[in-house]
Amino acid sequence: MNILHLDSAITGDASVSRKLTADIVAKLTAANPEAAVTYRDLNDGVPTIDSAWFKAVRMAPESPTPDQQRLIAISDGYLAEVQAADVLVIGLPVYNFNLPAQLKNWLDQIARAGKSFRYTAEGPEGLLKGKRAIIAYSAAGTPIGSEFDHASGYIRFMLGFLGITDVDFVAADRLAMDREAGLARAQEALEKLAA
Repeated sequence: MNILHLDSAITGDASVSRKLTADIVAKLTAANPEAAVTYRDLNDGVPTIDSAWFKAVRMAPESPTPDQQRLIAISDGYLAEVQAADVLVIGLPVYNFNLPAQLKNWLDQIARAGKSFRYTAEGPEGLLKGKRAIIAYSAAGTPIGSEFDHASGYIRFMLGFLGITDVDFVAADRLAMDREAGLARAQEALEKLAA
């Protein structure tokens, strides 16, 4: 088993989502001692896509410049980590009712026509099939699945668009209202999670 462990919280050691992703990975590796884990902290910075990225990555010039080669290599690197993974463990802290910008940037980097999805006569088809994603959702005031939670539905949709439809959530939500209850709900979900 290959596990891709992604964190995106900006709060460092105080992060609930970081603790949850670590606990999820620990559970997976305890059940699968031979598992290999690739760790990436998206808070270290994920380049945004822009017109230079579009010209390099999407337009795929025959003779890319050194700057274009660098942009292509970055995007290819993120995608290769996902392609090699059997399980993705993703930290999803909710900021302003949505996912962090660095997690959105990562999704933008890996959503690559012809590589992670393709368009067919029947519509789009995800090319990253056969993978599982476990999302560690944390939010101070945004209940998961509520009308103002724009994070969990978006990440489920994007992963599904890319072919990853086996998605579980371990949610510690409403932490500002009742931290202990939110953490208890997450712990209960973690214990029920199949490793």
